[in-house]
Amino acid sequence: MSESYGSDYYRTVTLAMTGASGAQYGLRLLECLLAADCQVYLMISGAAQTVIATETELELPDSLLEQQRLLSHIYNAGEGQLLLLDKQDWFSPVASGSSSPASMVICPASGGTLSAIACGASNNLIERAADVALKERRQLIIVPREMPYSEIHLENMLKLTRMGAIIMPASPGFYHNPTGIGDLIDFVVGRILDHLGLQQAIMPRWGE
Repeated sequence: MSESYGSDYYRTVTLAMTGASGAQYGLRLLECLLAADCQVYLMISGAAQTVIATETELELPDSLLEQQRLLSHIYNAGEGQLLLLDKQDWFSPVASGSSSPASMVICPASGGTLSAIACGASNNLIERAADVALKERRQLIIVPREMPYSEIHLENMLKLTRMGAIIMPASPGFYHNPTGIGDLIDFVVGRILDHLGLQQAIMPRWGE
């Protein structure tokens, strides 16, 4: 891709979407991060593209550059604000502790992704970026979307929690009296934004 790395945006966040159900969570988070003037390094796995096509009306083109242009247009991204990364782009900032962002979110996260990160597989850029976040003691938020959890899933989540990752299952609350699917999605995304330390008004906090 021709875009250069680096920007003058408020903050840079790595966002990865993998093949679990719940593509709406990841896309809504992307929208909110861009609206918060964050630069986003985005990685979408092949399985995630299938889920997006199944669960939403969004049709991503095959070309990575065309995907970037489409998503930038849909979510009104500024020049250089959204950068899509190839799964084998080992020269991208997220692949190295010397230049990777302070925060990474995997939303949604599949069981296979949990397993690969927990054992340090680093078979693709998503897994490597998560490995970098852990080894550098940077913020790693993982949003699994599965039900029920097997013992393997639970063991991997416990292992990752002990490594310093934050496990935030896509489990929306109901105390804000949701009136539609969008409110349930915003509950989860709002909690992620809270943990990223970003101002958000999409979901009222307890007592508000």
